[in-house]
Amino acid sequence: MNQNTTFTLVMLTVLGLLVGTLVYLSNRPQDSPGSAGASAAAPGGQASPSPAPAELLVREDSRYLDRVEGAPVTVVEFLDFECEACRAQFPVMERIREDYEGRIDFVVRYFPLPGHTNSEPAAAAVEAAARQGALEEMYALMYETQAEWGESQEDRSEVFVGFAEELGLDVGEFTADMESQEVADRVRADFDDGVALGVQGTPTIFVNGYRTPSMPTYEMLASLIDAGLAE
Repeated sequence: MNQNTTFTLVMLTVLGLLVGTLVYLSNRPQDSPGSAGASAAAPGGQASPSPAPAELLVREDSRYLDRVEGAPVTVVEFLDFECEACRAQFPVMERIREDYEGRIDFVVRYFPLPGHTNSEPAAAAVEAAARQGALEEMYALMYETQAEWGESQEDRSEVFVGFAEELGLDVGEFTADMESQEVADRVRADFDDGVALGVQGTPTIFVNGYRTPSMPTYEMLASLIDAGLAE
């Protein structure tokens, strides 16, 4: 092999590496607006740099699992009852509720993801149960039984009617509410607020208006709540 041939092969190799590098860089996925890499850190470890608008976080008709007059801290969770990540987060949130009982407000907002067949029916069922004073019971039951009805491609509303029977609710009233346009609009209003706040997935949790990183640990949430209680 002569020198000219060797030089040509070397240049072709270098050119190939350069083109490959440029293709890789152009196709590399970018951090989404809601990702940790794209979020500026706020004091106390929150993911969002400024608090979200209060009027979008909590409405007059928002559902409280815990409500304390004059509570200095409000935790808001946008959730999907068919979401496996929400199910994984559920024990953490229950521990927070137990340890901070009587000191904080805890608000749940419906955010049924379009890819889940039964997320909207589940949210409607929880809202229908809330109208009979059984919000907490149906909320917990949804997560405790998620493996039985979640990820189904068929409407499992009849399962939720069975839950209403188990809880001793007026089944006729429950079914009418669950299937009503009024409840559908109520669920949609929560979803629309979430979209306006930049919520892109579930669970999305706010502490006193500051969005936490995805799937916050108990320790992280406790730290943020403690800071709010100390103010």
